[in-house]
Amino acid sequence: MSKVVILGSGVVGLYTAWCLINYAKINPAKINVIAEYLPGDTSIKFTSPWAGGNFSCISPNDPDTLEYDKFTYTHLAEIKKALGPDCGLDMKPSTEFWDIYPGDEKINSLKTYLKDFQVISQSDLPNSTAFGIKFKTWNFYCPFFLKALREYLEKLGVSFTRMQLTHISQAYIPHAIAVFNCTGIGAASLTGISDSNVYPTRGQVLVINAPHIQENKMRWGADYATYIIPRPNSGGQLILGGFLQKDNWTGDTFEEESKDIIRRTTELLPAILDKPIQILGVAAGLRPSRYGGARIEAQMVEDKLLIHNYGAGGYGYQAGLGMSQKAVKLFLENKMLFAKL
Repeated sequence: MSKVVILGSGVVGLYTAWCLINYAKINPAKINVIAEYLPGDTSIKFTSPWAGGNFSCISPNDPDTLEYDKFTYTHLAEIKKALGPDCGLDMKPSTEFWDIYPGDEKINSLKTYLKDFQVISQSDLPNSTAFGIKFKTWNFYCPFFLKALREYLEKLGVSFTRMQLTHISQAYIPHAIAVFNCTGIGAASLTGISDSNVYPTRGQVLVINAPHIQENKMRWGADYATYIIPRPNSGGQLILGGFLQKDNWTGDTFEEESKDIIRRTTELLPAILDKPIQILGVAAGLRPSRYGGARIEAQMVEDKLLIHNYGAGGYGYQAGLGMSQKAVKLFLENKMLFAKL
């Protein structure tokens, strides 16, 4: 039986499976997700569980990414409906500030689809900020959401295989006619790909108990990010971050960085301090960034199709569904292989 393989079980890999089933109408039993780490695992090499997890304005302004963001934001309700109300995905209010105006391209795109979109008046902006908006956004409880989406896909018939690959050719298991390469940060070292444009952007976050905070608040600077993200269906967990440390591969966490995060986030949203801060955990993650942006393209490997879908950096949750839809379109364009399914 012909198979489609998805290499990588992070959020982009799972979004790809969703798109194959719902937009390409592929039989789930013909989809095999292969990964060294699966939802429920933790490793510094497995990025998706460590993400802050919301739809924000961290992504760049190029036309492709703007479309990926829009597609994801406007289609996440389909996933929530399928997974159920307690899947770690929900909508909450958000406020975002920039030290430098983000550009007309981004703002003109966002205002066409964000719910309750509103530009903040200059008189209400914090000191040293140039622009701000309010809107209703999507929030993720990332580890919980990944597990819920995996379980949903498995119930449909998608198979998950734990396997550590050293070469891309190992993904072409018997009867595989196409492979979607969703390896994220792993694309930097996987033989046969070894994409030298891939690099990590390290972040550190705190998880605190703060059920009294049910709003997102973000501030973007030229070389830093401060963000406050409530986790849905978590019993009141709140993510505080963070950092944008380019080419930093360490998964270690540092006390001075935690103190800096607390200082910045409580200045941005003083209501956090209405209750004593109870730290539940500290974590670091490596965003799978890429010079040139996300790579979504197809190539033939002998007589089989390889479709690349990686390089989302810190915006995999919010742009990844749109990225995956484009990757699946590339598969559908190859009518000869598609006919074998």
